Amino acid sequence: MQNIPLAERIRPRKLSEVIGQKHLIGKKGTLEIAIKNKLIPSMILWGPPGVGKTSLSNLIAKELDRPFYTLSAVNSGVKDVREIIEKASSLGLFGNNIPILFIDEIHRFSKAQQDSLLGAVEKGIITLIGATTENPSFEVISALLSRSQVYILESLSEDDLQELLDRAITHDNILNKLNITLEETQSLIQISGGDARRLLNILELVVSSTNAKEIILTNDLVIEKTQQNIARYDKNGGQHYDIISAFIKSIRGSDPNAAIYWLARMIEGGEDVKFIARRLLILASEDIGNANPTALIMANNCFQAINVIGPPESRITLAQTVIYLACSTKSNSAYTAINEAQNKVRDSGNLSIPLHLRNAPTKLMKDLGYGKNYQYSHKKGNDSQEFLPKEITGNTFYNPANNSKENTFKDRLKKLWKGKYNY
Repeated sequence: MQNIPLAERIRPRKLSEVIGQKHLIGKKGTLEIAIKNKLIPSMILWGPPGVGKTSLSNLIAKELDRPFYTLSAVNSGVKDVREIIEKASSLGLFGNNIPILFIDEIHRFSKAQQDSLLGAVEKGIITLIGATTENPSFEVISALLSRSQVYILESLSEDDLQELLDRAITHDNILNKLNITLEETQSLIQISGGDARRLLNILELVVSSTNAKEIILTNDLVIEKTQQNIARYDKNGGQHYDIISAFIKSIRGSDPNAAIYWLARMIEGGEDVKFIARRLLILASEDIGNANPTALIMANNCFQAINVIGPPESRITLAQTVIYLACSTKSNSAYTAINEAQNKVRDSGNLSIPLHLRNAPTKLMKDLGYGKNYQYSHKKGNDSQEFLPKEITGNTFYNPANNSKENTFKDRLKKLWKGKYNY
């Protein structure tokens, strides 16, 4: 029992135990109504990882008391599909007892593999349930898509994830024998990214690596244990990291003499020149950015050149690039912007993408309202259109630094957005 992962041990055994997806399996959910009527269509369950696609498929079959076959698109082929279709045909079941074939990651099936399903779906030999994390408009062939209903599964909310944690420590036969207190759960929930399976895996990791009679789960404990787990794979250390740190900080501080010294230390120590060049590529965007966009071109050319030249001459190209980057005007506004934006994403979760900004190349997506009322910016301009989720409208992530290049950006943004953003 202890070898079975927590996520598997507390997998829901009936539809009423499923957490989330109330728009589908709530009292008035479209899928709930179909299940009650004992008549479900072939379907594609589209949603991010860890939201219950596999569990829901199993429970539908159980609720309807139908034969249930399952395949993974990762390791199954046309032969496997045909074997299951033959088994389903031999049962001679029709009407409400049609076998269900569940295909996990159906987007990984080739066109030929998907084609092999068409006849059986069309003739009612099987009811297909395909699970995918990818847009079915692009990954499922149109003939199969037209014979299936697409149901969109949503990321689990913070309340859903909290409910799942409470259920785990009270209902799991292993965890409920331990003295566990969920004092803080923000870190657990944020690291999980809305993925229930990942949430439970992290919980199990933290609990199993904490040798205490009473386990008080806090944000600090979760961060400590997850970082500790990652650190096991770090096989380098010592001055390797100290010297590269001194090197980067010298360039950032516009001291070409110190930067060249630390470069020489690394070259004499036998450091991989590709490692050095990769760090210069990062620095060109992180510390110079749009104050001098040519810095990234220089760093990229340096990386390409050392792959052609190799040591020992590559040291000259590295030295030239290091001096140029150290003497360049500095700006970390791009680095700060992406940090601010990522913090907002972590704090706010997966906010809904405004419908007018969504791509709508297929009829399915147009029917869902994707792309409706979008104003083409080359024709209409931007001032009357919203590009952020409504919950965070007006947030300023990019703040141009005070240099000649970015001052022109600031002036244009002020004029364009007329006070909407803080410029």
